[in-house]
Amino acid sequence: MENILIAGAHGTTGKKIVNLLNQSSQYNPIAMVRKEEQVDYFKSQGIDTVLADLEKDVSPAFDNSIDKVLFAAGSGGKKVVEVDQEGAKKLVDAAKNNGIKKFVMLSSLGAENPEEATELKEYLQAKHNADEYLKSSGLNYTIVRPGSLTNDSLTNHITLEKSLGKQGEISRNDVAMTLTTCLTDNLASNQTFEIINGDTLINEALDNLSVTHA
Repeated sequence: MENILIAGAHGTTGKKIVNLLNQSSQYNPIAMVRKEEQVDYFKSQGIDTVLADLEKDVSPAFDNSIDKVLFAAGSGGKKVVEVDQEGAKKLVDAAKNNGIKKFVMLSSLGAENPEEATELKEYLQAKHNADEYLKSSGLNYTIVRPGSLTNDSLTNHITLEKSLGKQGEISRNDVAMTLTTCLTDNLASNQTFEIINGDTLINEALDNLSVTHA
């Protein structure tokens, strides 16, 4: 069983990711949280936790034997450089130092060309910079860029393209399912793609991506 470190575990999408991994026979989630009071939420469910702050030293997050990292943290627009950009870069560095097998990054639609954005430009620039840093790290990575997040139910279906060329919505449940599926070793390796609501099964969409860009 592989240990998966989830940054941003206490967030809305992060909790869904942790729950999915906790139901898996393949993965053991380790929830990375920055506040002591957030630990109890996961411990009460028997989920391993680690205290680490993306604005400080993240190396304690790797005191357990971590196999893979899933970055789902976000500052909510308040500290985009400190958390979304520099925090992500710190975690990439720590992952590299600890020889992790894969790094899955939750990014955002629009992060490819942040200069074209009419709103959230600073956020998208921070995500872009973090994505580029991960790409150049030498780590095995997958970068997932979803459209606007909703709280709709899981459909297990998406539209996936390297570049969609349009905006759209997608449920946090489908994003969480996509991210956790990308933890598979050779699935969507060293790929960046965009997703919104769609009609293709998540597994099928990711398989097609891996085959097309092998």
